[in-house]
Parts: sequence; structure tokens; C-alpha cells
Amino acid sequence: MAIIPVLKFGESILRQKAKRVRNFDASLKKLADDMLETMRKASGVGLAAPQIGVPLRVIVIEAPGVETIIMANPEIANSWGEHTVTEGCLSYPGYRGDTKRAVAVAVKGFDLEGNKIRMRCEGLLSTAFQHEIDHLNGILYIDHLVNKKALYEIDGSEESEL
Repeated sequence: MAIIPVLKFGESILRQKAKRVRNFDASLKKLADDMLETMRKASGVGLAAPQIGVPLRVIVIEAPGVETIIMANPEIANSWGEHTVTEGCLSYPGYRGDTKRAVAVAVKGFDLEGNKIRMRCEGLLSTAFQHEIDHLNGILYIDHLVNKKALYEIDGSEESEL
């Protein structure tokens, strides 16, 4: 496993749509392991492959009280409700912002062996899925800001970032 630098806002790959995973092989497992190690080192809740310079549709998520999630080709199949949440991002460090997100989502995708996965979630996990899947589509949380004043600088003592 390796810790890979997280790309920061302004890198062009963060605005590009990632490619579908077609090969569920050892290289995908290594990518997922590297992503988990990188995310943990950065104290993140989630990470998308484009954030480490890999244009593939792969995400990892570790939210409190939830088993580690690794998903290839994730999609939001359905969503319910809307609320305002405060988000941060490893690619936009030192800032948080108030965004509008669905309260709950149904997500589908594949595990590392290519088996179908479906789950429904709410709370932080729902926000994390929406945030990371946005990364796969070249969308950043700042694109969802409630207003420009909804982005604010933090002092570094705040909790983990998505």
C-alpha cells in the first residue's frame, strides 16, 4: 500500500468525468488499498480515484459506525428529501461549505470482484456517497454551495473531511 498525494482544487482531472472500471483485477485491489491508506492518513471520510490522479470510477468511504465501503462504478439510483449540510473536501483543504444534498440515497455499483452492490443510506454516509460520486463526474462540493458566503475557512481542529 502507498500514500498518494491528494490533488488540490485547480487540477484539471478533478473537473473531468472518470472512466468506468472494466477490469476487476489485482490492480483495482491495489488502487483501492492505496486510496484507503491515503484517505486515512489525510483523516478523510471518503476519497474518489480522480483525487489521486486516477481517472477511474472508484470510491472508498469510512464513516463512523459503518463498515469500510469500496465501490466501483457507483451510481445514485434514487434519492429522497433535501437538506443543508456542511461539507469539506480533501481536495479543497482548510475550508467547509454549506450545501444542499439529498437526505437519503439508494446507491448501486460493484465490489472489487465485480459483484453487484446495492445499499440505501442516510446521514453522513448519504452525503459521503453524493460527494464522492460527484467527484467521479467532475463536480466539486463548492458547485453545490448554498451561496458564496456558505464557504468558510476552518482552523484545522475540525473533524474529518470528505
